[in-house]
Amino acid sequence: MTPGEGTGKVCLDDHGRATIEFEKVPKAAVGTAMAECWGADWFDEGPGGFADAEPGHYYYSDEQTYAEYEFDVNADGTVTFGISYVKVDDIVTMLDALERALAELRPD
Repeated sequence: MTPGEGTGKVCLDDHGRATIEFEKVPKAAVGTAMAECWGADWFDEGPGGFADAEPGHYYYSDEQTYAEYEFDVNADGTVTFGISYVKVDDIVTMLDALERALAELRPD
């Protein structure tokens, strides 16, 4: 990520699952990536998705896969989030969508 796009990390466990944690990522980029991966309003953030979400805490856990999705929409227009215990392919899809969304926001 470039300056102003947040910071984060990706971890892989011994069971082939992955976790990502990012801080202070522009809300517009997270909204675009989330909508591409899962559609809008999957986390009750509203029909405009995270790009239009009000500041607050959003959480979802999948009892079948044990995956956890946690998003804090900050008042400063950024999102701090973690996606835990998901398939590596799902994390790669999310990271790819997030990178494309961030690239669209970068000045030429």
